[in-house]
Amino acid sequence: MLEVKSPWNNKNIGSVETNNSAQIEAILEECRKIANYKGKDFPPKDRIQILKTFQKMISENIVNLAELATSEGGKPITDSIIEIKRGAEGVESCIEVLKSEAGSVIPMNINEASSNRIAFTQKEPIGLVLAVSAFNHPFNLIIHQIIPAISTGCPVIVKPAEDTPLSCKKIVEMLYEAGLPKNRCHFLMPENLELATKLVSDKRIDFFSFIGSSKVGWFLRSKLSPGARCSLEHGGMAPTFITTNSEIDSCVKSLARGGFYHAGQVCVSVQRIFLDKKISKIFIEKFINEVQKVKVGNPMDKETVVGPLIRNSEVERVDDWVNESVKNGADLLMGGKIISNSTYDKTILMNPNKKDKISNLEIFGPVVTINEYENFDDAVDLANSVDVSFQASIFSDKVHEVLKFYEKINASAVFHNEHTAFRVDWMPFAGLKHSGHGIGGIKYSMHDMQIDKMLVLKK
Repeated sequence: MLEVKSPWNNKNIGSVETNNSAQIEAILEECRKIANYKGKDFPPKDRIQILKTFQKMISENIVNLAELATSEGGKPITDSIIEIKRGAEGVESCIEVLKSEAGSVIPMNINEASSNRIAFTQKEPIGLVLAVSAFNHPFNLIIHQIIPAISTGCPVIVKPAEDTPLSCKKIVEMLYEAGLPKNRCHFLMPENLELATKLVSDKRIDFFSFIGSSKVGWFLRSKLSPGARCSLEHGGMAPTFITTNSEIDSCVKSLARGGFYHAGQVCVSVQRIFLDKKISKIFIEKFINEVQKVKVGNPMDKETVVGPLIRNSEVERVDDWVNESVKNGADLLMGGKIISNSTYDKTILMNPNKKDKISNLEIFGPVVTINEYENFDDAVDLANSVDVSFQASIFSDKVHEVLKFYEKINASAVFHNEHTAFRVDWMPFAGLKHSGHGIGGIKYSMHDMQIDKMLVLKK
């Protein structure tokens, strides 16, 4: 039995049963048999009806689902409510893709070799999907991983983060209540790490969906059986550029949100601000003033923006990184202290050493660094020097400056006059380099979980 505790006050809030080797083997074998039907036993009309019912259930229980997510993950309740609403929209997106996307006709009769032939493709489920998820969005991440699988006709096994399994378990229970056959989706919590790794490497797994740390994700990818496909979503270090052509007042509001939302525990959270030295004084003054308004505290309080870190050990780690940077010469503009066992103060560091951990690794905490620059191109080179690449942004009212940044920065997505944590669930969401593999986002995940199967008919 796995006990689940609140990251805010360490109180027990629930538990889930763990699975032994025999139970996991039974689930894998059942899923293999289901996968062999290639979705023919579960036609799209049935999937759509179940998803519609499931979406309605989410929409009617937003507050209760948000409170559950907040209690186990620590995300402030206001943001958890937004997360649950996004989850419902994600289900709707799956339905729309299922209704509108199909196969295609392949040109024939255009040369001698293709004469007297008709060819087309149809979508077919790839097979058994294994989804391993992260803690920071315990509801919506699960939606993004298992609902595309169900929509495409794939059986799916889902293993949530050990810190936040309750929302996942609730989703699976709601799906059953909505009419989903229980053999099509299995909640799984291996009783030890060895069993979890063995699960990933099982040859019956056709597609592996992972959201979490790059260290774990790349390791697990190396364990996949030959032929298994995968998508990996890791973290980044989100560079944001502030130029002399920025509108400072709107800029600071956006960055205070993007840097400290959910205590910085977001894979595209603003971590590195690159600031033109000519406007440094005015920006810093206004930014500090804006960040001071951000409330740290109980995640169930509607005014809270910065809640607890997921584990007490993370508070200690973040403090170690900040202290290292200050020791190496960074200016501590605000924060830099442990508030409680579960919370760390909103922190702004100025000009950290290039060799500091915080300059090279994702901190996943409520800490933002400001790096002054005099030469724009040199600053972009510095932003590109790390091993991760995800989303980036620039605040500027000059089109040529925005386009130059777009061309030079290492990123899969660039935002103009917006923080780096912007996301809508139908857009592509892809980490590059160490930040991930493949493309996330509802319809892109559905594409990954299907194959285009071709038939060539000879007249």
